[in-house]
Amino acid sequence: MAEWLRICEAAAIPPGHAARVDIGELPIAVFNVNGEFHVLDDTCSHAMASLSEGELHSETCAVECPLHGSQFDLRTGEPISLPAVEPVRVHEVELREGELWVAVSDEEL
Repeated sequence: MAEWLRICEAAAIPPGHAARVDIGELPIAVFNVNGEFHVLDDTCSHAMASLSEGELHSETCAVECPLHGSQFDLRTGEPISLPAVEPVRVHEVELREGELWVAVSDEEL
């Protein structure tokens, strides 16, 4: 079972924004979609770009990779446009008294 870790104050990531957080050597991307938080590995599965630097599409709950334009569903990590064909790992996130907590998935993709 994954250990829950406090990553930041929820207010640090306003709606429509994202942030990169390093957990040890693992970079993760935290997205705020209209007050709902999603956490993925921060690295695009296609070309090693930082997803937290990509464009957030709140209306479709997706992020667009800043390098080649692949889009990923923030709920599932699945690619929804090319050139990416492999998903990115999704992590559980909880809001606890104004703080974001994440359980890093130990699943391999």
